[in-house]
Amino acid sequence: MNNSYSIKDIINLLLSKLWLLILVTIIGGTAAFCYSKFVMPLKYSSHISMYVQSYTGISENANQQNNISNSKQLVNTYMEVLKDDAVMNSVGELLKKQFDEDTLIKNFGMSEGRISPSAIRDCYSISSVTDTSAVKIVATTKNAEVAAALCNDLTEVAPDYVEEAVGVGSINTIDVAKVYNNPVAPNMKKNAVLGAMAALMLTCMIIFLVDFFDNTVRDTDAVGKEFKKPIIGEIASFGIEKKKKDQDEDAHVKLTDKNVPFTVVESYKSIRTNVSFALSTVDKKIFAVSSSNPREGKSTTSANIAIALAQGGNKILLIDADMRKAVQHKIFGLKNKKGLSSAISKMSKLEECIQKDVMENLDVMTAGPVPPNPSELLASDNMGAILEQLSSEYSMILIDTPPVNVVTDAMELAKYISGIIVVLRYGVTTNEDVDAAIKKVEFAQMNMLGFIMNDVKIKKAGYYSKYKNKYYYKKGYGYGGYGYYGSKPETSDDDTDVEEKEETVKKEAAPKKTNNNSNNKSKKSNGKKKGKK
Repeated sequence: MNNSYSIKDIINLLLSKLWLLILVTIIGGTAAFCYSKFVMPLKYSSHISMYVQSYTGISENANQQNNISNSKQLVNTYMEVLKDDAVMNSVGELLKKQFDEDTLIKNFGMSEGRISPSAIRDCYSISSVTDTSAVKIVATTKNAEVAAALCNDLTEVAPDYVEEAVGVGSINTIDVAKVYNNPVAPNMKKNAVLGAMAALMLTCMIIFLVDFFDNTVRDTDAVGKEFKKPIIGEIASFGIEKKKKDQDEDAHVKLTDKNVPFTVVESYKSIRTNVSFALSTVDKKIFAVSSSNPREGKSTTSANIAIALAQGGNKILLIDADMRKAVQHKIFGLKNKKGLSSAISKMSKLEECIQKDVMENLDVMTAGPVPPNPSELLASDNMGAILEQLSSEYSMILIDTPPVNVVTDAMELAKYISGIIVVLRYGVTTNEDVDAAIKKVEFAQMNMLGFIMNDVKIKKAGYYSKYKNKYYYKKGYGYGGYGYYGSKPETSDDDTDVEEKEETVKKEAAPKKTNNNSNNKSKKSNGKKKGKK
C-alpha cells in the first residue's frame, strides 16, 4: 500500500498502464458512439420568438435605466407565466386535436387520455434574448411536426394567459415555427468524446485505488528499508514457453538454457558475487534458499544460483531439501530414486545419493523418496553429520528448502547453516508474507542473508538501461559496503596515482620499442648490403 504519491509516481503509474488506458478509452468512445447511433432516439427541434410590448412605452423624459429594468422584469414575468400548468394544459388540448394518440404517446406519454403538464414543459426551452424584450422558445421532441406544433400552440394560447395574469403589456409573434427534418440529437461525436473521457477517468480512478490497496512487494528499495534487510539481487521476468494444458508442473528455466536474456544472466552473476561476499566472513559455506509461500520461484532461483556459483570456478553441491514437493531432479533431468531422504535415513550410502558432474563443478543431491517425517529428518543429527562431511568436499553448499510460512523444514536447519536467502515474487508476495517469514527466521535464530526479488516486471527494452548506472557495488549495502547495484566504487588517491603512472610508463615505452625495431631493421639491411658486396 502506497500512502503518498508524488507527481513522478503518478506519471510512472499511468505510463505503466498506458496500453490499458488507451484500450479502455477507445472502447468507451466506441461504446458511446454506437449507443448514440443505434439505441438513442432521434430528436427534432423547432423554435419561435415572441416579443414583449409595454403599453406605457418609453418616455424621453423618463429614467432610461428604470425603463430597461422594468422591461427585463416584464420579460421574466412573462416567461414564468408561459411555464404555468394552465398554459401547458391548453397546449396539450390543442395537440390532442392535431395528432393521433399513438404519436402523442411516443413523444409525451399519456395518462387517462391526457398529457401531463410536466411532460410538455420538459420539451420546452424558454429564454430571454440578451438586451432585447424578446423571448425565444425552443421545442425538442422525437417528431419534427410535433416540435413545430408545440411552438405554434404556445404562441396561440400565451397572449390570453399573459393578459389575464399580468395585465400589463402584451406578447406577440410575427412568424410561425417551421418543421425542421434534420435531427438535433443525439450528437454522436460529442457523446463519443464524453464516453471516452468518462472511461479514461474511471480507469485512472480504478488504477489508483488498486495501487493504493496493493500490498504486494514491487520495490526492492522499499522492501529493504521497511524490513531493514539487504537485497541480494533482482531477477527480471522473461518469457517461457507455455506448457501443455495436460501438464500440471510449473515450467523451470535453467541459466544455461537457450534464449535466456543477457540481463538475467548478469543478475545471477551479481547474486553470485553478493552470496560470496556474504559468506566470506564465516567458516561454514552452507546456506539455504527459501520463500514465504509456494510458487514464488525459490527452486528455480536455487538451481540457477548453484549454476552461477559453479560457473565461477567453485565446487558446488545443490541439495533439494524440499522433500514434500521435490523439483530439482525435474529441473536438471535427473532420477530421484535415491537422494537426501535416503542418505539421512541411511537407506543408501551418501556417495550413492549424490549425482556427480551434473554440470561442470556442480553436483546435485535430489530429495529422494518422499518420507513421512521430512521435518524430523532435517532436524536429526544425521543431517548435521552429512553437512559436516560434505562441507569439507565442496566450496559451497546450497540447500533448496520448503517455504518458511508453510512448513518448518527450513527452520530445522538453523544450527547447520550460515544463513538463509528468502525469494520474493514481484507483485505476488505481500508485505504481510515477508513480515511473517522474517519473524519465523528470527524466531529460529537463523541468519537472514537477504532477499532476492524474482519475476520483476520490467519492459525488455528498458531493463538494462534502468540498471546500467547501478552496475557497481552499492556503498553501505550491509556486508561491509558490498552490494550488487549502486554507485561506482570509490578509489583512493594513491590508487589513482599508481594507475596514471602505469599509463604514462606504457605510453613512453611504446615509442622506444618502435625506435628499437627501426634500428634493428636498419642494421639487418646494412648487413645484407655488406654481404652482397
